[in-house]
Amino acid sequence: QLRLVESGGGLVQPGGSLRLSCVASGSTLDGYAIAWFRQAPGKEREGVGCINSRGGSTVYADSVKGRFTVSRDNAKNTAYLHMNSLKPEDTGIYYCAVETRYCSGYKAVGRHAMDYWGEGTPVTVSL
Repeated sequence: QLRLVESGGGLVQPGGSLRLSCVASGSTLDGYAIAWFRQAPGKEREGVGCINSRGGSTVYADSVKGRFTVSRDNAKNTAYLHMNSLKPEDTGIYYCAVETRYCSGYKAVGRHAMDYWGEGTPVTVSL
C-alpha cells in the first residue's frame, strides 16, 4: 500500500516562495505519475500540476503556469512542488496524489483519476 506524506507548507507573504515535498513509502513512485491539488476553504479541490512517471512531461493549471514547477526525484521516492510569486489566492491545503504512469487521468477527470492521496499540507499566503 502506497503512503504519501506532504510537508513544507506554512505562512508566506505575497510574492514569496515555498517548496512542498511529497514523500512516498510502502512502494516505489517509479511507475506513477504524481499530481498536486489544492483546496481553498469553501471551494472544490482543483488540480495544480502533474508530472509523468519518468519526469519528462508536465502539465499545469493556467492559474499557476510560470510560477509553479512540479519535479520528482525517484531515487528519493519524493516529489516536489516549487511555488514562486505566491498570491493570496494560492492559499489552501495542498495535496499530492498519484495515478499509474501518465497524467492522462489527471488531464481528463482531475482528482477522480487518482489512486492514492496524501493528507495535505496547509499553505497560507498573507501579509
